[in-house]
Amino acid sequence: MKPKIKICGLRDPENIRDVLALQPDYIGFIFYPASKRFVGSSLDVAGVAQLEGAIKTGVFVDADEGYVTSQIRKYGFQAVQLHGSEDPAYCARLQATGTTVIKAFGIDERFDWARLGEYERAADYYLFDTQSNQHGGTGMRFDWKLLEGYTLEKPFFLSGGIGSENIHEALKMGDDRLYALDLNSKFETAPGIKDIELLKQTLQTINDE
Repeated sequence: MKPKIKICGLRDPENIRDVLALQPDYIGFIFYPASKRFVGSSLDVAGVAQLEGAIKTGVFVDADEGYVTSQIRKYGFQAVQLHGSEDPAYCARLQATGTTVIKAFGIDERFDWARLGEYERAADYYLFDTQSNQHGGTGMRFDWKLLEGYTLEKPFFLSGGIGSENIHEALKMGDDRLYALDLNSKFETAPGIKDIELLKQTLQTINDE
C-alpha cells in the first residue's frame, strides 16, 4: 500500500489552497516559535478552521497543554504532532480529547528504541525525524537503516530530508509500518512556501510507483 502524504510547514493562505488542490492526506502548521515556518500571528484562523480535504495537524514542541488544546479548538485540528519531550501522560490526555496524536522522535545512532514502548497506548502514530536541536525542518535525512532497530508494530510517519531525489528510495523501503511520508523543507521556494510544481511532479511519481 502506498504511504499517505503529509505536507508540513504551511502558513500562506494562497499557498495552502494550492497545496490542498494536490489532495494530500495531511497538512501541518508549525506552532514552534524557533522554527522558520512558525505560523506566528498571521495564520488566518477562520480560513484554516474552514479548510477541508486533508487532516489538519498542529505541530508543537513542549508547549503548554492548555495552549495546545486551545489551538486545537481554534483551528479545528484533527491531529497534533509533538516534537519535544512530551511524556506519555501528556500525549494520552490530548488523545482522550479525540485528537490523533503523532509523537515525533529524532533518530540518530544513539537513539534508544526501547523508550517507544512507553508511548504505545498514548500515541496513534510515531514520526521518525532527523535528530537535531531544531526539532525538525533541517532538510537533512537520517540513515534509514537505523529503522531496523524499530521492532514495534505501530505505524509511523517518515520525516527528515525527504525530497524528489530520494522519494523512490523511501517508497521502496518495504516496511509495512510506513504509514506516511512527511514532506517539508525540500519542497519550498522559501520557508513556509511550498513549491507547487515540484510537489505536483513528486506526487505523480508516487502515484506511478
